[in-house]
Amino acid sequence: MQRKWAAPLALMAVTGSGLLLAPPAQAGQTPCPRPAVGAGWYGDNQARLQQLIDRYGSCDPYRPSRTKPVAVFDWDNTVVKNDVGDATMFWLLRNGRIRQPARGDWSTTSRHLTPAAATALADACGTLASPGAPLPTGTPEGTRCADEINAVYGTAATKAGAAAFAGWDRRTTEPAYAWLPQLMQGWTAHEIRGFAAAARTENLAAPIGTAQQVGSTAVTGWVRYYDQQKDLISALRKAGFDVWISSASPQPVVEVWAKGVGIDAQHVIGIRNTTTHGGKFTPHLQGCGSVGDGADTMITYIDGKRCWINKEIFGVRGAAAEKVQPAARRQVFAAGDSDTDVSFLRDATALRLVVNRNKNELMCRAYDNSDGRWIVNPMFIEPKKQKTGPYPCATTGYVDHDGTKGPVLRGDLSVIPDQTDSVH
Repeated sequence: MQRKWAAPLALMAVTGSGLLLAPPAQAGQTPCPRPAVGAGWYGDNQARLQQLIDRYGSCDPYRPSRTKPVAVFDWDNTVVKNDVGDATMFWLLRNGRIRQPARGDWSTTSRHLTPAAATALADACGTLASPGAPLPTGTPEGTRCADEINAVYGTAATKAGAAAFAGWDRRTTEPAYAWLPQLMQGWTAHEIRGFAAAARTENLAAPIGTAQQVGSTAVTGWVRYYDQQKDLISALRKAGFDVWISSASPQPVVEVWAKGVGIDAQHVIGIRNTTTHGGKFTPHLQGCGSVGDGADTMITYIDGKRCWINKEIFGVRGAAAEKVQPAARRQVFAAGDSDTDVSFLRDATALRLVVNRNKNELMCRAYDNSDGRWIVNPMFIEPKKQKTGPYPCATTGYVDHDGTKGPVLRGDLSVIPDQTDSVH
């Protein structure tokens, strides 16, 4: 084995970033795909991505393992601008597709919903529909109901300002995110895909900057694919990568949108409902790791994303799925934009792409770049302006399971110092 690999490894070049470059293509060898969209990439980011493809793609004849390397992308504001979950929620409200909960009791829609929120929703939606029937939130009579649902979903508070959710683990779930698929109860995955497709058509057709009316509120009314990410995904797939999407939007919604970048439903990991024997969604969610179905506490969110990726991509079962796996059972590349993506990005073994939305923990880790494997890029459409002050890495950049804020720690438990926003 030593003689077999000595010559090829001698031909490999080590870059300043620590990535190994494959040698130039030889005669008769297929060259590695090259992402074609160059505009919008910051600094040497596109070159670093090409190095990744050259090193791990099937075009490298010296790659020791022929197992497909895994790449995982977050979806909302990573592959597209804006949020496809939001787009679907707004469509559901405008078109009256959210059902009155069982017994008119809104606490049945989420175990984390506060009594104040349940009361506010019951008061606003009242007797507009019988339990199980769609609420007329797209009509004048349903405006107050639409406004209350939209407030709880969008601000995690009632219209009157009372906290809407309580008692959740901040590292494994986000109750407002989970509430969207929970409000899809009574519909089948096929029906939800139809709703998502209608919302997709509207949001892609709407000009950038369009607002739409939901109840009495003006909300975002457009979504766009990032050409750069669409191009990168295509290049990775052509190079033999196993490309996945992991999102905290509902599973059938992301399935519809992922088709636009060539990713099939079997490579999408979104929030997943449990279903009845007839295939209708219940207000409960599938679990992962040590969390069983119906517990509703382990969605594709921070450490929950790690669990679901380990379970669905690498076949890890039980509580072990919640743990960091050996390098051979982890993605080589990951892309994300938010603190919700921190854990699965940290798990990536070769390169981690961060789309800068000024999220504290994520940007602390990306700018600290302690192992040289992080790259930061501005948003490709309407990028954020430079953050005026430093990220509070040394004090409050990390949010613990119980919501307590503290310093962001490296793997060796040293504190990351405050970081300045330099890629914007």
